[in-house]
Amino acid sequence: MPSVVEYEGAREGYRCGYCGVSRGKVSTGMWAHSLTVEDYQDLIDRGWRRSGKYVYKPTMNQTCCPQYTIRCRALHFQPSKSHKKVLKKMLKFLTQGELSKVDSEVEPMDSNTKDAYGCSFLLKDKPETSQSELELLSVDHTEKVENEEEEKGEGNVKKVDAEHNEPCSERAHDNASKPLQSVKVGRTAPRPGKGADLSKPPCRKAKEIRKEHKLQRSLQNSTQNPGLRPEDQNLLGQSAKAKTNQPKSIEDFVFATLPPDAVHQLEVRLVRSSPPSSQFKATFQESYQVYKHYQMVIHKDPPDKPTASQFTRFLCDSPLEAENPPNGPDCGYGSFHQQYWLDGKIIAVGVIDILPKCVSSVYLYYDPDCSSLSLGVYSALREIAFTRQLHEKAPDLSYYYMGFYIYSCPKMRYKGQYRPSELLCPETYVWVPIEQCLPSLERSKYCRFNQDVKAEDEGNVKELDRVRILHKRTAMHYGVYKRRRKGPNDEESVRQYATLVGQACSERMLLFRS
Repeated sequence: MPSVVEYEGAREGYRCGYCGVSRGKVSTGMWAHSLTVEDYQDLIDRGWRRSGKYVYKPTMNQTCCPQYTIRCRALHFQPSKSHKKVLKKMLKFLTQGELSKVDSEVEPMDSNTKDAYGCSFLLKDKPETSQSELELLSVDHTEKVENEEEEKGEGNVKKVDAEHNEPCSERAHDNASKPLQSVKVGRTAPRPGKGADLSKPPCRKAKEIRKEHKLQRSLQNSTQNPGLRPEDQNLLGQSAKAKTNQPKSIEDFVFATLPPDAVHQLEVRLVRSSPPSSQFKATFQESYQVYKHYQMVIHKDPPDKPTASQFTRFLCDSPLEAENPPNGPDCGYGSFHQQYWLDGKIIAVGVIDILPKCVSSVYLYYDPDCSSLSLGVYSALREIAFTRQLHEKAPDLSYYYMGFYIYSCPKMRYKGQYRPSELLCPETYVWVPIEQCLPSLERSKYCRFNQDVKAEDEGNVKELDRVRILHKRTAMHYGVYKRRRKGPNDEESVRQYATLVGQACSERMLLFRS
């Protein structure tokens, strides 16, 4: 079945939650009655993004805060220091059932997150869509802003003075409250003490201990492999050492085997949300209650705002058609919920789309009582690991799409920490490494990342008459439609639509015309 869309055109002059400008946001949107995963993959590769069944594209050279599509090359991803901190924190919680005092006091969401939801599309011609979900359309996965807070925490670790073994900043604060005193510099007599304990062996140098350990390992390797030559045994020992020194991957953390006496058990379940599977239906109420609690606590929504119908339209309904091709992943393509079950209870849900080339992150909500677990960062890392799993069965699926990257809003730059990542050029729709884009973004909010000045949009519409139209339940090319149609000329609207979706999609999808 082909995709069917209803083009809405430009929307401008609505409030921006990133910079606070009351009428600064500009975008273009359309309602998707149905979408194939192939078409949606091509659309997001041209800067589009879905929220429920509404698909929108920021007008990059006009909107106040340009939103660049960002993706992570999942197969080459290596967790950063702060990412490992979150993964270790989760492992410690699962095995020991405790969090450090510092971690438990960290609030992963900040006050500006709610402001980001202030961006609203005033789609008055679609009354079935509530204002609540429309306010969320231009913000995807904002919850993962906690990653930036984690990065800040890594950068602000207090330096420790080796001599006194206490934070320099704390000692400076203590000294500041005392009157200045003269300090004598020079030799001082050692403090009185008992001296060395002759009943104990003398202290040994660390270098000698390391040599002894190395010799013990060599002897052990020689015993286990008696047929090897001495030089081969040395190579084997060096190889084993190199293997142990390799950096840990995400899988080493998220798929680590817990000890039998682990305090908690975490299970991640993938359930198809559209069309809803039996598992999705059975857990709908519990999942919805987590969402409602999340919206009320984190985003201060009144109790009557996050209704079950609003939750369904915003995060459960999807225009994507489920597909299960033989060369695809076992779960198939389409829209899913990844449910995080802690000791038999849902604590978080990641809303994702599985497409031919990527896992696309749509949204995350979680139990606010579990905020200290940094579930935003943790779920992003789990979704990257999940992408790598799917790649084993579907070789073309190798990217993790994180939605939009907004450089002009410092709190929305955190997605750039999942590297290696790439940004989509808003003019030629080619992917450019984020490191090459940052210098341009420092100079201007809106940038063309493709440095080839002669390069053009290769997917731009070339033959308008080949655009497919759905009119009076009949599919036809635009060339036929415009000859049959009576009424005002709509060529400009059709051309704008075809330019934004690209020639390939415009020839596959059906543009509904009444």
